[in-house]
Amino acid sequence: MSEFVKLHFIALDDGIAPKAKAKKETQALVVFAATDLALSETTLKVLPNLADILASAAPAAKFTGKAKTAIEILAPSGLEFGRLIVIGIGAALSEFDALNLGGFTFGKIGSGRDATIIADFAGQDASAEQASDFALGLHLRAYKFDQYKTKKADGEEKDTTGSLKIAVSDVSATKSAWNTKIGLAEGVNLARTLVNEPPNVLFPEEFAARAEKLEKLGVDVEILGMKELEKLGMRALLGVGQGSSRESRVVIMRWNGAKKDKQPVAFVGKGVTFDTGGISIKPASGMEDMKGDMGGAACVVGLMHALASRKANVNVIGAIGLVENMPDGNAQRPGDIVTSMSGQTIEIINTDAEGRLVLADVLWHVQDKFKPAFIVDLATLTGAILVALGQEYAGLFSNNDELAERLSVAGKATGELVWRMPLCKAFDKMVDSKFADMKNTGGRFAGSSTAAQFLQRYINDTPWVHLDVAGTAMASNASDINQSWGSGWGVRLLNRLVADHYEG
Repeated sequence: MSEFVKLHFIALDDGIAPKAKAKKETQALVVFAATDLALSETTLKVLPNLADILASAAPAAKFTGKAKTAIEILAPSGLEFGRLIVIGIGAALSEFDALNLGGFTFGKIGSGRDATIIADFAGQDASAEQASDFALGLHLRAYKFDQYKTKKADGEEKDTTGSLKIAVSDVSATKSAWNTKIGLAEGVNLARTLVNEPPNVLFPEEFAARAEKLEKLGVDVEILGMKELEKLGMRALLGVGQGSSRESRVVIMRWNGAKKDKQPVAFVGKGVTFDTGGISIKPASGMEDMKGDMGGAACVVGLMHALASRKANVNVIGAIGLVENMPDGNAQRPGDIVTSMSGQTIEIINTDAEGRLVLADVLWHVQDKFKPAFIVDLATLTGAILVALGQEYAGLFSNNDELAERLSVAGKATGELVWRMPLCKAFDKMVDSKFADMKNTGGRFAGSSTAAQFLQRYINDTPWVHLDVAGTAMASNASDINQSWGSGWGVRLLNRLVADHYEG
């Protein structure tokens, strides 16, 4: 994994020129122009000849300052830089726009390049929050997962660490704001890396070991092995993994950032480190993508890193069920009946509907043992959610309107969008079984909703949200802030939910 950026905040009136020892042709200067090439007074004060340079070059490139456009001027006259990059921002920026502007800017600078960035947006100096969100966008776009490449393709840039200087009006306030976001950037990238890792490297035991590293941040980590899981009666989860030579694990992470008597909030993630479908085996085409069937668990680990890094004033439970779903002579069969930890029995109709079996036991355990104020679970659960919502939204199912609305608002604020989907008695009836309390699939129709109805049978009165992230956690659309196959989706969303409503 590579992150080719070293970040420094400097004062707007200090250090704008490149270092004397540096070759100016390798240095870039980045500035921002609003509509009609409008430059702020601050930018013009620092770079008085910039308006003339831009006025000369912009017409040929048809650059007007429109949002998310850019012009690059090589060896600009009168500037001690090899490149001048002017990025259009259109009108004023919102918080979310600043994040994406950071990613867009990094894409124009390029990996391994040095640059000085004048953080002056829409005619006014960037606020500390805007500048720190801009820096977050830079870091998220800089992420690469290339550790298994031994050769570089022709034209691919050399692995070097670029240095980015961001010139701001208030260095102290910006650094303070950025310090609250460093852990968030690391958490997103941690989740991305977990999703990107190959399944021969990241199997349940190894995944648990990586989660255990959160102890360095003050997170209490408990790893439940086969004996503990059998003793607890997690037979639904164990049934999924019984065809694999890799043992299953459940990891319970606890961040205690508030008073001991403060009720915790809980996040639960599906962690199928590879999913063949089991006996109900998947088609060969595209099966390699099933290394990402643990995107929910990856998000929970990344979120715990983010919360612990910024010492969030909240008590949090993070729980992940880690299994590998393989077909061998000991594998679970269609027609089997298993008894979950809750005591409810499940008829296995399709062994490829395995994620809900994993979640059922972990949800019950978290609810029963920790009595959380709410539970949010995340799972790459159904292909049906892709048919319904594509890759722009995660499906949201909930028994609590307030929690659902808070997540929706957090989604709009972060760009990690959710869309509420229906639950109803008719869907619930579709998972009834003739031979057991329920079956693990409700059939072809309303597949995402019947999966959620199955999970709701393991929730009592606890406020609960199920997020189906099959379309967003892996192979999602590239964006200004993400060019990775594993997106780290959900870490920023849930961090925002906690920060806005559950701290203090």
